[in-house]
This record gives sequence, C-alpha cells and structure tokens, in this order.
Amino acid sequence: MQTLSLPIMKLIKHTLVEVRGLKLHVAEIGTGPKVVLFLHGFPEIWYTWRHQMNAVAAAGYRAIAIDFRGYGLSELPAEPEKGNFMDLVNDVVALLDTLGINKVFLIGKDFGSITAYLVAVVHPDRVSGLVSLGIPFMLPGPNCIRNDLMPPGFYITRWQEQGRAEADFGRLDVKTVIRNIYILFSGTEPPTARDDQEIMDLVDPSTPLPPWFSEEDLAAYASLYEKSGFRFALQVPYRSLGIDCGITDPKVTAPTLLINGQKDYLLKFAGVEDFTKSEQLKHFVPDLDNVFLEEGNHFVHENLPKQVNELIINFLNKHCN
Repeated sequence: MQTLSLPIMKLIKHTLVEVRGLKLHVAEIGTGPKVVLFLHGFPEIWYTWRHQMNAVAAAGYRAIAIDFRGYGLSELPAEPEKGNFMDLVNDVVALLDTLGINKVFLIGKDFGSITAYLVAVVHPDRVSGLVSLGIPFMLPGPNCIRNDLMPPGFYITRWQEQGRAEADFGRLDVKTVIRNIYILFSGTEPPTARDDQEIMDLVDPSTPLPPWFSEEDLAAYASLYEKSGFRFALQVPYRSLGIDCGITDPKVTAPTLLINGQKDYLLKFAGVEDFTKSEQLKHFVPDLDNVFLEEGNHFVHENLPKQVNELIINFLNKHCN
C-alpha cells in the first residue's frame, strides 16, 4: 500500500476491505465507538480529508475515509458505465456492516454529500448526524442540476457527453488534469467553455496552484488517479446525476450541518444559492444548521481547514450520544 510522506499522514492506517465484491481502499485513524465516515467528491479521493481526519481523531473520534469504487486505490467495477449513486449508498452501508459499525456520522463533500444525504434518507437508523460541505440537500434525478438553465459550454453538460471529457483529458497527463480542475474549481464562476474550446483549455498552464494546495498534495492526488483513471468518475457523479433514484417525499431526519464557502462557484448554478438560503431547504432537512464562510471556496475544508474543523468538532460533540 502506498504511503505518503507528510508526517501527519504516517499515523493513518490503510487497508483494502472487501465490499460487495470489490476491494475498497479505507484510510483510518483513531479508535473507539464514536465513528466519522468521510465521503469525498471529485476530483478528490480519501486524501482530501487529511486535515479533518487528524482533527477529528484528536477530538476522540474514529475517523474513516474511503476511496469510492472506481476511485483512487479502490477497485473499478466490471461495468463502470452502468454505475449510479445507489451503488455508492449500498457500498457505504455494506462497509459499515463489514466493520461492525452500527451508527456513524457522515461528512460529505460535492457528490459525497449527495451520497450522504441518500444514506440518511434510505437508512436513517445508521446515521447519527450529517455534515455537508457546499451541497444543499439534493438527490439524483432530472432536476438535480438544471443544465438547461446554464450556458451551453457548462462543464457538467460537457462531461456528460459520452467521449468528450475522455478526449479532453486524454490530451494531458493525469497530474495536469487534476491541477487544472483544482484551479478551475477554486474559482467563483462555474467553468464554462466557448464553442471552440474544451474545459481543459480554460486554464493557462502558467497559472499557479491555490496557495493552500501544495505540489506535494497534487502529487498525492495524481498518483491515485493514475491508478484509477477517470472512467468511473465521469459516470458517477456526472453521467448518473439525472438518474432518478425512485425516492418520494425524502427527508433527512438526522441533525445536519451545511458548511458553505461564500466563494464556491456552485452557488452560481441555476437556483442553488436561493435554495441554499431558503426555508424550503428545511422541508427536506428539518434539523439543519447552515453556515457560510466568507472566504471559503468549493474546497472549503482544504482552503479553511481550521474553521471547518472547529465547526465539525463542535457539531459532533453536540450530537454525540
């Protein structure tokens, strides 16, 4: 198993756990009955939680972060193009069963938040509480992201087109693709290309990484995506976002904390900021605390780790029975 050179990483244990016929990569630090499970987004893997895992473990919790199926060091399913969000939900629940964990706090980012919401809706007895970074309550389906209300070159629309992202990414090495996406997603506007551009063309090669994301961080991400590639990542989340999961009148009954970066480009998606700040959100998530961090961006847990860690630990301590 690959080890990372950062000193804080040395205490994290790495294992491969058999879950529903696939070996999933599990990173873990801390012990005890109070368990926090971290669910990453894209272009992330378990490593995105490096700051939170150590803080949560120091606060007395068992911190677990996974690579979703088809990501990082986890195995790719046999038919990745058939993947959907319920595969991830079922993986999470099966992993908890395998590890002998009855209830857990879920912390999600990006599509990891959508997965966390789904677990909380479908398996409420397994969830002690939920923290979402940047994603208000949403479930996969035709109205999940309103591409039709966004410009034609909107990156999600582009990446949902079979073969287009594969050709775009394929012009570059994996490290450059991850670098470009981190730069794009750190901005305040949704990445949108002209008709004569692809999404990767939006980044000038001389653009530096964000100051809170080091070359060492980039190398860690790139090494894991070199193993997994982007085949499943393009299916889940992007090409499966519109697949209805068949849930009617969904409710998250667990206490929930939504941490938003005010500079997160996702707030510029059609209708998202209004919904995030509306009372309508509490129809789906009645026990909700909603926090905005003025300098936070799409990677709020990485660009403002101390503030996010404090919010998370206070939430965990408040709701830990």
